[in-house]
Amino acid sequence: MATSTTSVPHRTRQARRNLLHRLDMRGAPYAFVAPFFIIFAAFSFYPLLYTSWISLHHVELSAMDMMEWEGLGNYVELWQDDRFWNALRNTFTIGVISTVPQLLMALGLAHLLNYRLRGSTFFRVAALTPYATSVGAAALVFTMLFERDFGMINWALGLVGIDNVDWENEKWPAQFAISAIVIWRWTGYNALLYLAAMQAIPRDRYEAAAIDGASRWQQFIRVTIPGIRSTIVFTIVLSTIGATQIFGEPLIFGQGQNGVTGGADNQYQTLGLLLYEEGWRLGQMGRAATVAWAMFLILILLFVLQRVVSRLLARRPRKF
Repeated sequence: MATSTTSVPHRTRQARRNLLHRLDMRGAPYAFVAPFFIIFAAFSFYPLLYTSWISLHHVELSAMDMMEWEGLGNYVELWQDDRFWNALRNTFTIGVISTVPQLLMALGLAHLLNYRLRGSTFFRVAALTPYATSVGAAALVFTMLFERDFGMINWALGLVGIDNVDWENEKWPAQFAISAIVIWRWTGYNALLYLAAMQAIPRDRYEAAAIDGASRWQQFIRVTIPGIRSTIVFTIVLSTIGATQIFGEPLIFGQGQNGVTGGADNQYQTLGLLLYEEGWRLGQMGRAATVAWAMFLILILLFVLQRVVSRLLARRPRKF
């Protein structure tokens, strides 16, 4: 009888241990990932939903608690606003001018760094240094370089007989100058991504190509590029997102009020600058939220387009 009495607490403790063990095995993974989802919900998902709600209202910055229902009115006004289409065109052109040369230069730089060089670690760190530089410092330096009267760029152009270029007040020079800042900051970062992907390619592929008589250029086209295709797609998507959200470079390049409006004639105003102008300069938070959601929808559209193109290319028969 005593044995039976003492075995009951023992079985109870054993059941508790088994329950805690099951909870630990099944619940521990969720507990480990819970902080990420909590932070994501608080600082990403909730602001996304709240911004979508604001975009359906007329809201002023000075009275955020007073909302007047607009429905899709803000989106209709944005569709009819010439400033939006101008900002969209500027964002597209600056994105193309900065992204295409940037990725091509990064690919070439990574190809050079992939070979055994003396001081290769130094060159890799040097390539990453512009990325570690703040956008404010980089934009200020490039603003001085592209200054119309005393800038080093115009001084160098003057040596070959080219007159001073008004980099800030002319549309295309301004966009090229802003793109130069983006290219300088991000080329090294993308180069290291390509370099890491290149070093993961088995060396026997290059050896087999060399035995077949392939030159260095043919090895690069036939072995390296296909081997890092997924990384190239990743950098294209990442650069596209960055180009759509470009903000700091043109803001600082404009030096003051012109930075917010993207120049006196909005010649380099991007979607990010238009959002800032609507929300913080004009105080129209509803319209600013509409611009933010327009940017989000554009990114989704580009992502879907990229997926469709990738699938079409994957289905196409390869030519060897």
